[in-house]
Amino acid sequence: MKAIVYNKKLPDKLLFCEVDKPVPNDNEVLIKVSAVSLNAADYRSLKMGLIPKNKIFGADISGRIEAVGKNVSLFKPGDEVFGDLASYGFGGLAEYVTAPEKAVVLKPEQISYEEAACLPMASLTALQALRDKAKIQKGQRVLVVGSAGGVGTYAIQLAKYFGGEVTGVCSSGNVQQTFSLGADFVIDYTKESFLESDKRYDIILGINGNYPLLGYRRILTSAGIYVMVGGSLSQVFKSLLFGRILSFGSRKMKSLTAKANNTDLELIAKLVEDGVIKPVINRRYSFDKAVDAMSYLKEGHSPGKVVVTILS
Repeated sequence: MKAIVYNKKLPDKLLFCEVDKPVPNDNEVLIKVSAVSLNAADYRSLKMGLIPKNKIFGADISGRIEAVGKNVSLFKPGDEVFGDLASYGFGGLAEYVTAPEKAVVLKPEQISYEEAACLPMASLTALQALRDKAKIQKGQRVLVVGSAGGVGTYAIQLAKYFGGEVTGVCSSGNVQQTFSLGADFVIDYTKESFLESDKRYDIILGINGNYPLLGYRRILTSAGIYVMVGGSLSQVFKSLLFGRILSFGSRKMKSLTAKANNTDLELIAKLVEDGVIKPVINRRYSFDKAVDAMSYLKEGHSPGKVVVTILS
C-alpha cells in the first residue's frame, strides 16, 4: 500500500512510498482510510523525534472497515467509521490502518469522510476542556483564545451548546468565521489586547498564542478557571510548571491532555447529526501532497482543519 513514512534523511523527514499492508490481529479492525486530518500532535511529534513504531503519522482518520479480527463484535466489513489513533500508534497517513475496535465509532451518515476525519482530536479536546476541566455552567462567560483553529472552532460551538456567553480571540481575517460559529463577541488581537480589558471571564481556554499566565489570571472572575489546551511549546511548559503555583485562592490554572474514548466520540457524532456542531475545513490536500499539508500546518495559522484525502 501507499503511505507517508518517516525518513530522517529527507529535509521534511517524510516520504510518500510503498509499504506492506497491515494485517489486523484478533482484536483489531482493518480500515481502508478515506481521509486524515492533521493536528499539532503530528508535527510536534515529528519535530521532537517522537516517531510512531510504524513510522507513519496521522491520528484522526475516517474510512470503511475492510476486515475484522475474530474477537471483534462492534463492527463488520463495510461499516463507515472515524476515530483517533493517537493512543494506538498513529498510522493514518496510509491507504490502510489497523486499530482496536474501541478506537473508532460509526460515522454520521450525512457528513463526508473528510468532515468526519476533522472531528476526533480537536472536538474531544474542546469538549473535555469545557465539560471536564472547566465544569462549564449555563450563563458563564467563556473566553476562547485562538478561536479560529481546529480546537477553537469546536470550542466556540460547544461553549454555546452548554449555554455560555462566548468571546473569541482571533486575527482580523477570522473574525467573521468566529461570529458565524456562534460567538457573542470577538476580539481582534491585532487591534486590541484582551488582557487589558476590564471584562472578567468564568472560563478561559488558552489554545493559541504565548500570553503571560498572570495576565490570564487577572481577567478571571474570583472563582474563574483557566485551561491550557495548546499554544506554543513554551506556553505549554510554563502552564505545566507554574499553573499549580498560580492556582492559589479560588482561581484555578489547569492544563488538559485530551483522552479519546468511545463515549465522547459517540457524543460528538450525535451533536454533528443534530446540527449542533460542524467541522470547519481550511485546506484539502491530495494524498501525494500530504507532506505539503504538514508543512502548512506547521506555520500555525490555519483557520480550521487541514485534511488529506486518501481515497476519493
